[in-house]
Amino acid sequence: MSGRAGERSGDLARYARQMSFAPLGERGQQALRVAEVVVVGCGALGSALANTLVRAGVGSLRIIDRDFVELDNLQRQALFDEHDVAANLPKAEAAARKLRRINSAVEVEPIVADLNPGNAEWLCRGADLILDGTDNIETRFLLKDVAVKHGLPWVYGACVASEGRVLPIVPHRTPCLRCVWDELPAPGELATCETAGILEPAVRMTASIAATAALKILAAGAQAVEPRLVSLDVWNGRFHVLDVGPLRDPAGCRCCGGREFEFLSGRQASSAATLCGRDSVQVLPRPGITVDLRSIARRLGSGTRPSFNEFLLRFRVEGLTVTLFADGRAIVQGTSDPARARTVYARYVGD
Repeated sequence: MSGRAGERSGDLARYARQMSFAPLGERGQQALRVAEVVVVGCGALGSALANTLVRAGVGSLRIIDRDFVELDNLQRQALFDEHDVAANLPKAEAAARKLRRINSAVEVEPIVADLNPGNAEWLCRGADLILDGTDNIETRFLLKDVAVKHGLPWVYGACVASEGRVLPIVPHRTPCLRCVWDELPAPGELATCETAGILEPAVRMTASIAATAALKILAAGAQAVEPRLVSLDVWNGRFHVLDVGPLRDPAGCRCCGGREFEFLSGRQASSAATLCGRDSVQVLPRPGITVDLRSIARRLGSGTRPSFNEFLLRFRVEGLTVTLFADGRAIVQGTSDPARARTVYARYVGD
């Protein structure tokens, strides 16, 4: 993000109703115009967050997402439509195209990539705030490391079924994610979209609370938010706020106290991960790998029904659908077994 957006002299009239809200006002709006925000994950929650921040008039928005648009996304992912599905567009790119039409004064930068220990710090460079639109706890603990190491405020958010949770986190002022949850949940311990489904109203409400926390931080400063974990259930009409401030433990926390960044170091990273919400596995290549999509498509043969564009190559093999990106990543659909996904990757893409 270049920061050029904050130098634009565009009219503030489009934000008149927002500026009429006294706690934000014109001063807060001007702060938003120079803010640089990173949204990690552009699925249901991330696309709703990006939509709100762009309409609110942030200066720059970087969208990081590893996935592509599918038909069953449209039930809850507000920035996408059937054209994006037909065009095989990555979510980050499809979102950026929509957002630029919504507000041309905002600098939107799409990054089609998997956030991992090797690139997380670089992808979050220059940010004033990180917004969590991810779909797995491992990436959230990685974001926790980046945020604490660089003193970046971020807003944790998650939703599944009819429930959602939001927690604004300000390093050195509020508990970090490790203070609240000392260990990662065991595999299968948490419900996922695949097992429990997800309601779009739960996404909207969760995103609204998370986006409000983001606006408060950007417009009024990190001191404007409190360390409160909001939990909601739209189906049963429940809303709960828990003060987690007392959980802050600089002396005992391995992350914000001991400065141990085990997820950023890669010690906790996996090379293949089952994706939330569907029968799919993402396979990561060795560091520094790039692929020639056209060349791979030619050698696959017509029996695999290859189709590709500038962003990705898709083909069918062994009853599975493989979507290969230019950075060497692949999403293998039709299995939840990482070992099988890695085997297919090695067989048809390379070791």
